[in-house]
Amino acid sequence: MKNVFNLLFISALFLLVSCGNADDDVSFDINQRELGQGEEPDNCLGFEDNDLLLSIQDQFTTLPGKVSILFKVSDLLGNPISGLTASQFTIYEQGRNDDCFNTISASESLARISSNSQVFNNNTILILDLSNSVLENSLDELKSATASFIDNVMPNPENPSFKMAIYWFDGEDELHLLNELSSSSTELIAAVEGITSDISNDPSTDLYGAVIKATDIAEDLINASNQENIIGASSVVLFTDGTDQASRYTEDAALNAVENANRNVSFFTIGLGAEIDADVLNSIGTTSSVFAGNKEQLESTFNQISQRVSEQANSFYLFEYCTPKRDGSGTNNLVIQLTHDGLQGAVQTEFSANGFTGGCE
Repeated sequence: MKNVFNLLFISALFLLVSCGNADDDVSFDINQRELGQGEEPDNCLGFEDNDLLLSIQDQFTTLPGKVSILFKVSDLLGNPISGLTASQFTIYEQGRNDDCFNTISASESLARISSNSQVFNNNTILILDLSNSVLENSLDELKSATASFIDNVMPNPENPSFKMAIYWFDGEDELHLLNELSSSSTELIAAVEGITSDISNDPSTDLYGAVIKATDIAEDLINASNQENIIGASSVVLFTDGTDQASRYTEDAALNAVENANRNVSFFTIGLGAEIDADVLNSIGTTSSVFAGNKEQLESTFNQISQRVSEQANSFYLFEYCTPKRDGSGTNNLVIQLTHDGLQGAVQTEFSANGFTGGCE
């Protein structure tokens, strides 16, 4: 039986980026719940101020006595923290007979980091500029860089909760689908390798239209996940070698789409060459923006972004443990503390032990 607590979904995250742009309007005050569920730990624990932020996205209990919590970990600048293990977490519980919290042994409680595929979906929307300038001057380099990006971002072996879709744009009022959402890097790379120089019928660049349409796609994917009681997050990664030429949509409209997007959507931009507008790409890439001076630098630039996209996706954890609390104990307080590289962070929540017995595994 799964008792789902009230959900307050993800803030979109992050980060102090390579080009200095950050999501200035994100608050990292847990009590404002900008980052999800959870409260500051009780003062009786005597913890120092948080160096790391644990933002609870969902939590539920499963009989006979398992507590599961999906959360994201970031530092105070919003940079995601990936690669954590269960041994780095300490569990504290407080029942109705406890003045403060008692430490629960991680080994005795069978604490573990589990697959989050049943409760979390992460989708990457890769948007490629295939206007005439790219097709004539840097197509081979773009294909190579994109294949490397896919290899770096997509999990191996495949994970059904991590998928990528690839779209492309030119001067038409359309975001063309190159490959639908897939967890197969082989399939995605094959689609990229199949791009030919005659793919486009309009040599112009509808950059702002691509941003608006990509944002809509990312939000639709999150909404679809939420309807299935699954937490969703999306990354929009946009590559271009120029500025908007079609003038079909305004810069303000594109930036408003980014600014007002679902908090679960993060935005990355990759610029190539001297004809881009770095300020505009920084404004679109609120999570991170990087630039390649020439086509020979394109692959290394894509790889910079791939690292950040992967870190974001892998900073979500499903932490599970078997609680010693039993039926009749009612609602209990829970604190999870993390230590990582000399830093610490903690978050407090609660769970009901109704129906709990022994035998949890």
